[in-house]
Amino acid sequence: MTGPRRPRAAASASLMLLAALSLSACTAADAGTEPTSGAAVAPQTVTVLAAASLTDVFTEIADDFEAAHPGVKVSLSFAGSSTLAEQVLEGAPADVLATANGATMAQVADQIGTDPQIFATNTLTIAVPSGDPAGIGGLADLTRDDVRLVVCAPQVPCGAATQKVADAEGVTLSPVSEESNVTDVLGKVASGEADAGIVYVTDLARADGVEQVALDGADAAVNLYPITSLPGGDGRPTSLADAFVQAVLSDAGQAVLARAGFGAP
Repeated sequence: MTGPRRPRAAASASLMLLAALSLSACTAADAGTEPTSGAAVAPQTVTVLAAASLTDVFTEIADDFEAAHPGVKVSLSFAGSSTLAEQVLEGAPADVLATANGATMAQVADQIGTDPQIFATNTLTIAVPSGDPAGIGGLADLTRDDVRLVVCAPQVPCGAATQKVADAEGVTLSPVSEESNVTDVLGKVASGEADAGIVYVTDLARADGVEQVALDGADAAVNLYPITSLPGGDGRPTSLADAFVQAVLSDAGQAVLARAGFGAP
C-alpha cells in the first residue's frame, strides 16, 4: 500500500494543516485509540475466530474491548478448533485465532509464522440430563450397552482429550454419536437424545438441563488454550488484533475466564 503523498512546496498552509490533521486521525485509528473530539474516524472491525467452548467468555471480553475502544467492533465467530484452523489456512479474513488445544494452533503457527500464547486451561467432565435417568456414576458406566453416549469427534480438541482420558483409564468408549464441538454434545444431552456426554467443565457450568458427574482420570488431559494475532494484508498483525490478544491476557480478561471455570495458564 502506498503512503500519503507529500504536499507540493507551493501548497498553501491551509492544505498542509488539513493533511496533517488527516494523518493524525488515521494514525489514531490504526492504533485502536479513542478518537479525539471532533475527529472523524472510520469504524473498524477486529475479527476473532475462537473455539466454541469460549463463547460466553469471549463475548464478555469483546463487550469490554468495544467499550474501551470507541468506534471498534469485535466480530466473533465460534466453531470447533480444527474447523477454525482450516478456515485460517484457507485464507478466511481474520485478525485473531484462539483454539482449545496446542496441536490445532500449531498447524496455523507452523504455516503462517505466528507466535501463540497460552491464556487458559480446561478439563473434561461427564454431562448427564437433569436427574441422571440412566444412573451414570462415572467413566465405567459410559461403557454400558444401555447407555447412549455422545462425545466430540477425535479430530477436535475435546474429542482428542476424551480419547486420552479413556486410554489412561483403560476403557473403550462406543459413542452413538461424535460431534464437531462441545456445544452440540451438550445439546444432545440436555434434550434427552443422549444419556451422557463428555464435555469441558466450563461448558457444563453454563448449560441448562444437565448435571455433572465426575470423570475419572480427567487430569490426564488438561487442554491448553493458545491465542495469536494473525498477519494482515501487509504480512503483519494489526495493532487492534494485538490489542485484543492483550485484553484476553490482561488481569481483567483472566478474571472473566476464571469466573467461567477456566484454569490459569
